[in-house]
Amino acid sequence: MLAALPTAEPDPLWALLSTFRQDRRADKIDLVVGVYRDASGQTPVMRAVQDAEAQLASAAASKSYRALSGNTAFNEGMSRLLLGEGAEALDRQCTIQTVGGTGALRILADFIALVSPRATIWNTNPGYVNHRPIMLAAGLAVRPFRWQESETGLDIEAAIADLQDARPGDVIILHGCCHNPTGTDPSAEEWRRLAALCKDRGLIPLIDMAYQGFGDGIEEDAWGLRHFAKELDTVLVAASCSKNMGLYCERTGAAMVIAADNRPLANVRATLERITRANYSMPPEHGAAIAAQLFEDPQTWLAELEASRERVAGIRRDLADALARCGAPEKFQALRRQKGMFSLLPLDLSQMNRLREEFGVYGTANGRINIAGLLPGEVERLARTLRAVSSVSSLVHPIKANA
Repeated sequence: MLAALPTAEPDPLWALLSTFRQDRRADKIDLVVGVYRDASGQTPVMRAVQDAEAQLASAAASKSYRALSGNTAFNEGMSRLLLGEGAEALDRQCTIQTVGGTGALRILADFIALVSPRATIWNTNPGYVNHRPIMLAAGLAVRPFRWQESETGLDIEAAIADLQDARPGDVIILHGCCHNPTGTDPSAEEWRRLAALCKDRGLIPLIDMAYQGFGDGIEEDAWGLRHFAKELDTVLVAASCSKNMGLYCERTGAAMVIAADNRPLANVRATLERITRANYSMPPEHGAAIAAQLFEDPQTWLAELEASRERVAGIRRDLADALARCGAPEKFQALRRQKGMFSLLPLDLSQMNRLREEFGVYGTANGRINIAGLLPGEVERLARTLRAVSSVSSLVHPIKANA
């Protein structure tokens, strides 16, 4: 059997991280892996999380199996976090706990493949590196639509033009906030246009909410999702607690299905549970139990999250200011208006290679950098390096399908 095993290419992100670790330069800069880091370069455990873990340890609850849908208190808290307290859509949604946001995406991909196997998945281009493989692994067809910068923000006309080929029943993946990798989010009016497009053409949105709280705020970042929930009969949602609670290795996420009314919800839950049963049976309890504790008394957690959001926004401003001072091309100022942990540099592959090889600055091949990975003392040096590299060749960023 193993003799017939095809050669598997290593994951490019983790291969790049391995190269970074082997790099002996003392002044190397890691802007690759998408985790939040504080001013000391560490990914901290929130005080609110530590307190919740202490309470859980003290209670010493049973480690017996939970339900296939996971922790009920967590599911209820996540639905309120995503849709808002008292939202009408809470009465017509089903939420289950999953193994991280990635697990939510795969469960929803299998759900789509079961109920609508001929649906095409429309994915932003460029987009999150794992969206396309997850959908393909579920046996679904995937097509790209442009998600790119205009002079003032998102080029919504390009996105809508590409989606004219979408058919009723197709699924469009949208990032609820802090688009990965571009950092380019829709305005309220652009969210309205995308919702109207879905409604008029019978498209089903799958909203990936991985960074709620890192854009404009915990409530503000859910505006687009909540508008879709009000306007459309069917919405799919994948959510993660990795970033906004720092529960990376606890793999804590949720999958939500919003229906036109509550009549199909029992069957939706049974179907989702059947899918999880065939995948991993039930999700781990610890991260969900922590999150449920935070939902009960959220003040400390939300204050810590806001401090993290402000730190990332401050790094953006500082880097944009430094780029302006050193005379970098104006195109770099898009960094200032973008949101969240990531941005896509206006550099081509050869320039990104030069960043790494000559200057020890590591971003992904398609130009994505993790703003949250930048330390205060590295801002000026990075700005000067970007200016130097950008002066060599074209600033036009080539958009590769499903980069």
